Amino acid sequence: MTRGFGPGAFPGSIPGFCWGSSSLVMTAPAPTVLLLTHSQDVFVVERVAAALAERGARAERLNTDEFPAKLRLASWLGHDGHDQRMFRREQTLDASAVAAVWTRKLWAPALPDSLDPRLREACVKESLAALRAFLLGLRPYRWLDHPEPIREAGDKIGQLRAALGAGLAIPRTLVTNDPGSVRRFHADTQGATVAKLLTHLGNSTERAPLFVPTSRIGEDDLAELDSLRHCPMVFQEQIPKDRDLRIVYVAGRLFVAAVDAAGSQAGSVDWRRAAPEECRWQRDEVPRAVSDGIRMLMTDLGLGFGVLDMIRTPSGDHVFLEVNPTGEWGMLERDLGLPIAETIAEALLAPSRGAR
Repeated sequence: MTRGFGPGAFPGSIPGFCWGSSSLVMTAPAPTVLLLTHSQDVFVVERVAAALAERGARAERLNTDEFPAKLRLASWLGHDGHDQRMFRREQTLDASAVAAVWTRKLWAPALPDSLDPRLREACVKESLAALRAFLLGLRPYRWLDHPEPIREAGDKIGQLRAALGAGLAIPRTLVTNDPGSVRRFHADTQGATVAKLLTHLGNSTERAPLFVPTSRIGEDDLAELDSLRHCPMVFQEQIPKDRDLRIVYVAGRLFVAAVDAAGSQAGSVDWRRAAPEECRWQRDEVPRAVSDGIRMLMTDLGLGFGVLDMIRTPSGDHVFLEVNPTGEWGMLERDLGLPIAETIAEALLAPSRGAR
């Protein structure tokens, strides 16, 4: 494990980079990259930190869930300018030293159980607002990616529209809280309908307390749709599968992996439900027209990074499902040796054309 990058570590420094009691001390000029993550994040942060170190950069880990309990932020605004600093105990980092930022994950605050429940919601809300303002105040040469395009790209229906505009195929989709509309849609798809949530249970700044997989709708489910009036859902035609594809996009480069979950009863609809021994990732490729469409889609979304889920049908067609702007890719690098962390490091250190 790379020193300083275990779960909960802060600051996650690499050799040659140290914090001073009132200012940052560097033993040699080098770019500093801020890694936005959380205290339970392992492997991928370590891999990116190591890749940055190999390229002469200094990585600094910021566990966003440690704010405000363990991490202090301060932004000074005055007539003569703007200054931002991060504090942990007596250590200080001047934010102006940051040259690039990687938004791996943003998590909600880990507040103490002793906090009055009546104050918890307000503390979470104010902390997230302060953290967002702090991040918006950073003006590094490069972001991968800035929280604002990440937030905007979280609109799953907007993604589907953008994918269509980029020439990618998508499944027929219905978003509704009307049981009658679901029944008509189910009939139109000849009973091949799946349901999923429009968002994760949580958001980009929160832990997801419960995983709700994509599930097929049966006749019994059609009789139990009254709860939709409280929680709209997404309904899509079920696409026949040859393979599930997970495609990692980094600054124009694509890393494609495929998994065959057809032999798993639990994972046949959603591969994430399959046991690890039931399906294995393999390196794969997509046709030029699909890769060009993906690049156009990511450009339209304003993202330099994203993890896309697609389906390859038995006839060889490729159907876009969604893109997660901060999706998981560690298993692909671990199992297939794909150089994703190295590519992220290169993107963060690439010559800038100006702040994003």
